[in-house]
Amino acid sequence: MEMQMQFIRKLPSPQELMEEFPIDAATKEIKRKHDEEIKNILTGKDDRFLLIIGPCSADNEDAVVDYTHRLVKVQEQVADKILIIPRLYTMKPRTIGVGYKGMLHQPDPEGKEDMLAGIIAIREMNARVARETGFTCAEEILYPEIYRYLSDILSYAAVGARSVEDQLHRMVASGAGIPVGMKNPTSGDISVMLNSIAAAQHTQEFLFRGWEVRTTGNPLTHAILRGYVDSFGNSLPNYHYENLRSLVEAYGERNLENPAVIVDCNHANSGKKYLEQIRISKDVLTSCRMSSDINTLVKGLMIESYIEDGNQKISEGTYGKSITDPCLGWDKTEKLILELADQI
Repeated sequence: MEMQMQFIRKLPSPQELMEEFPIDAATKEIKRKHDEEIKNILTGKDDRFLLIIGPCSADNEDAVVDYTHRLVKVQEQVADKILIIPRLYTMKPRTIGVGYKGMLHQPDPEGKEDMLAGIIAIREMNARVARETGFTCAEEILYPEIYRYLSDILSYAAVGARSVEDQLHRMVASGAGIPVGMKNPTSGDISVMLNSIAAAQHTQEFLFRGWEVRTTGNPLTHAILRGYVDSFGNSLPNYHYENLRSLVEAYGERNLENPAVIVDCNHANSGKKYLEQIRISKDVLTSCRMSSDINTLVKGLMIESYIEDGNQKISEGTYGKSITDPCLGWDKTEKLILELADQI
């Protein structure tokens, strides 16, 4: 029996698309510098804190660029304490696979799915943010083969809770060339996350985009704690002092390079109650002050933030308000970043 799959069209290769929509020399230099700064924080050469912050879903280019321009002004005020990486997530995993899946699928959230237009849109948005603000951004590696279309412009990537056990995600992370954060799985089992980090830190050979490829291994692969879900579907946190202490010990039992963790303040850690991110981020910094080992391991925070508080249905059309999970609005975000800088 034939596959029940319609082949719509063959998309250009990443190389072809990079040639058609190139990154200019100034943007390449922005990325090189940003990459170096991030690497120095993750390897302990720079004691600043990473803040990966931005919308749950980067759904509208103008609003996202507006948001990143606002981040520039705050970054200037906290530059001695915090390095900001804007979160430009354009691929959304859907719990039941239905609904808006991000800009990659739908450049217009109310329009039809169009993957080619989506790939071009996310590439151009990342390039525009870099040109206008000096930021190179973070993205989730939801579909490993899409990552190559952005590999010359991104500075940080995350592998999500549902992908972290997947062999291909681990292997692509091992050749990504930028820091990749591995989230704990939805079960909360940190050994799965640490196995994923170990796999990504090793050299790998595998099949990718019709090629047999070999990677060098990625020493900047690290942990992200995002909370977990129990067998009854209840969200439970894993950002507390005891959780961080346990991760310090678990890292100590393994021969992994550059031990590091980013704490995701939303998702199951907050039960998706977006205002809780304010308290959780400060709680993590308190734990850092209580333990030098935790302070050494915790390299930063991940926060979901946009221009307007909360979220909305796509049809509502409020500018700068999330159409996926609720986010912290700009006024609260700016205040929080300044307060975190004071606490570090």
